[in-house]
Order: sequence, then structure tokens, then C-alpha cells
Amino acid sequence: MSANVPLLRLQGIGKTYNQPVLGGVDLELIGGEVLALTGENGAGKSTLSRIIAGLETPTTGHMSFLDQPWLPGSRREAERQGVRMVLQELNLLPTLSIAENLFLERLPRRLGWVDRPRLREQALQAMAKVGLEGLDPDTLVAELGIGHQQMVEIARNLIGDCRVLILDEPTAMLTGREVELLFAQIERLRAAGVALVYISHRLEEIARITQRVAVLRDGRLVSVARTGDLSEAQMVNLMVGRELGERIDLGERRIGAPLLSVQRLGRGQKVREVSFEVRKGEIFGISGLIGAGRTELLRLIFAADQADTGQVCLGSPSRPLTLGSPAEAVRQGIALISEDRKGEGLLLNQPISANLALGNMPRVSSLGWMNSAKEHALARRQIDAMRIRTAGPEQAVGELSGGNQQKVVIGRWLERDCQVLLFDEPTRGIDVGAKFDIYRLLGDLTRQGKALVVVSSDLRELMLLCDRIGVMCEGAMTGIFDRAEWSQEQLMAAALAGGRPYQAPVGAKEYS
Repeated sequence: MSANVPLLRLQGIGKTYNQPVLGGVDLELIGGEVLALTGENGAGKSTLSRIIAGLETPTTGHMSFLDQPWLPGSRREAERQGVRMVLQELNLLPTLSIAENLFLERLPRRLGWVDRPRLREQALQAMAKVGLEGLDPDTLVAELGIGHQQMVEIARNLIGDCRVLILDEPTAMLTGREVELLFAQIERLRAAGVALVYISHRLEEIARITQRVAVLRDGRLVSVARTGDLSEAQMVNLMVGRELGERIDLGERRIGAPLLSVQRLGRGQKVREVSFEVRKGEIFGISGLIGAGRTELLRLIFAADQADTGQVCLGSPSRPLTLGSPAEAVRQGIALISEDRKGEGLLLNQPISANLALGNMPRVSSLGWMNSAKEHALARRQIDAMRIRTAGPEQAVGELSGGNQQKVVIGRWLERDCQVLLFDEPTRGIDVGAKFDIYRLLGDLTRQGKALVVVSSDLRELMLLCDRIGVMCEGAMTGIFDRAEWSQEQLMAAALAGGRPYQAPVGAKEYS
């Protein structure tokens, strides 16, 4: 397969559901090239990619692959011919092992039985390519965090013949070493003449690994250009059709007394006696590599899992809480916006209005009965506040883009008067323009005196947003850094401290 050859051509591709979401797209995918496909959420990126990969059928237009008509009837058919897609929403079977998920359709057999030793050997080789050699291939996928599941999904699509590979927000849950391993695999595929489509909102990644950029806006292809010919500001302007500032201004805030106090909280080796405080009006960030225990820590605070040691205290003066369930945490004024919006945050087949009403029944009911007018008003309020791209409150959440689904989850919690909000990857899968909306929202919440804890795999995002950052490694809090004192190098060093307190010359507050 030679490089610089158009492998797949799209002409006039359009898609209509209840309304047009894609129209008149002409595009070529070239062997040996990484094409960035970018745009705001709802711009049509995922729809276009799903059409190429056989998950959707276009309403208009036609495609050709290797100079032959291309209209796969299913994802499996597309994969058999070498067109693969790593979905933003994972496509793994949680009750099967890593190895079984990797080779589900090509399990090695011997005398009619699955050859387990050979399966394990093949899985270890596939896992090593994406940095998962430290995991047991017999581990059930259900036991993995979202980040590790993402790497399994990527590894699965790197197995076998691949001519076109679409990566939909592949690094949204990855940090550091995992991202570098993925980029190394992308370069290997480029050298082999594979055409890659890279969907991402991370402009620094686009600049680093892509050769061309295709920008969608409102379902239309507004630009295709060489990556080097576009600055980040120009890309953003093409995506959103307006200027965005380069700084995050959270406005005037007054940081008060500690509102949330976590004291020696632990659960096995996942979270090891972590302590920190968050003050009124403060954004406290939590950084660390995948598997460091960030999500597990938030789940302990929210009582989604029960701690072995330590306690959570609330208020000023501080009072210990006895939390047996998330419902009790909510009653005490603690909210958790989960990283897994699909599995834990939404009813995908239900309309936006019903999803926003979940947990807000007193606000949308009268005398114990649902009040449709109140439910509709609540939905309209959050659709406008969160700038959710939708046909209306009755549209099913499953029809929204991933970022707009995330906005629905956040909007639901904003209807409650929780004083402590735990955000786990709040901007995962959210486009550049919408991220600034979320940032402004966080600023509004702090001005109301709320205490925010934000987990993010994007270290730059934490450094822009947070007043202090706690860094986790191997379940322990290895350092707590103040805004005026931290550096990116110190934060990364603390994330690699092997679970021990990070000893910095200046700037770090040791965990003890």
C-alpha cells in the first residue's frame, strides 16, 4: 500500500435524522496521512465517521474505497475490509477478560477448544503495544477503569489488517506515557500507508501528529487545510465561527473557610490514606496518571464505594459525616458528576427533559405528580444555560453528541443546591468553545461559595483552572501545590513519585 494515495473518497455525503445533521461533505482520506477531523460538538464529526465505518447509512452522496463503491452494511463488514473505528463510547464486553475482548472474533483454537495459553500470549503482545503489559490479560474488563478500557479498545483495533483507522477522541482519558505510546502506534501505521482520521479537541495534539485539518461546523465542511498553515486561533475560529479569548477569567472570587475536609481516607491499595481540604469558593484539582486512584477517591467521598479508613467532614466548623450511600451524600450537599456519563449518568433512550428531571423531582412535580410545564421549563433553562445543541427538550439524549450528553449530566446537578461538587473529567469529549462555557460555569459556582473538586487528565486545563492541585500516584496523594508555586515539571514529577511524598526544592506541600 503506497502513501499519498486516496484510499477513500466521500462525495456529497449527508445525513438526516429528525433534521439534517450533515450535508454536502466532500473529502479524501490519503494513505500515510493523519487527517484531523475537528469542530464543535454537534458539528457532525462522529456522524461522518460512523458513516465511513459502517455504523450509519448516509442519506445523500456516495463513497468509494480503493476505487470501488463503499457502503458497508455494518461495522463488522467494514472491519473485515480494513476500515476500523475506535469509538468515543467504548465497545467492550465487561463480563469478558481483556484477552477475550481483544480477540473475540478470532479466538485461537486447538482441537475445537479455545487455546488459552496461545490467547494469553497473543493478548500480551497486543497489550504491550499500548502500554498495558502491567495488567493480567485474564482480568475482566468490568474491573478496569475507563482509561484502561480505552487502551484495550485501541489495542483491539490495532490487531489485524487495517487500511483506514478512525480515532474518536482517543486521548480523552489518557495521560503522559499512554498518549506517547498511542502516538508511536499512529506513526507506525502512517509508515505502513494507513489513512488515519483523528477526531480531537486538543489542538496541541492536532498540531503535533496530523498533516491536514478538516473542520466541520453545523454539519458542513468549512475548511480543509494543511495543519502547518493554521494557527490554533485560526482553527478555533473556524470551528466556532467567533473569537475566543486565550485566558480563562473566572471573575472576582472570595475564598473562605474550609468546606470539605477529607481525612486519611482509604480503600485497600486503590486509595491510601488521602487527606486534603477544599475551601469555599475554591477549585481544587486532582491530577495523576491513569490508575493513580483519582476516580476511586471521588467515589469514596461520594459514598459510591465504602472506605476502609478515614472520614469525610463538611462545613465550617467541620463536622464528620456518616455516609452509607450516594443518596445520603446528596442530602448532605455533595454531588458527583461522573466520568462515565453513558453508564452512570444518563438514560440514553429518554428525552433531555426526563434526564434533567432525574433527581429534581420536587422541582418538576405538583402534589406528587409530574408537572410537564415545570419539567419543560427546567429543560429549557438548562438547555440555554449549558448551550446544549438539540432539536428540543423531547429529543432523546442518545441522539446527542458526546459533549452535549455531558452537558445534560452537569445541568441536572446544577438544579440542586449542593455545596460541594465533585467533577470527574468534566470536559471529556467537549469541544473548545463549550469548554470555555464550562470554565465560566465553574467560576460562577465558586462565586456562589461552593467548593469544587476537579479531576482531569489534561494537566494544562488544571493549571489554568485551579487554585490548588493535589497530585496522586499509586493511590496516595504525593503532593499539594499552590497556584503561585507550581510548575508543570513539579506536577509531573509528583505524578511519578511512586506513591511516596514528592520532595521538591520549592513549591510542594508534602502529604503526610
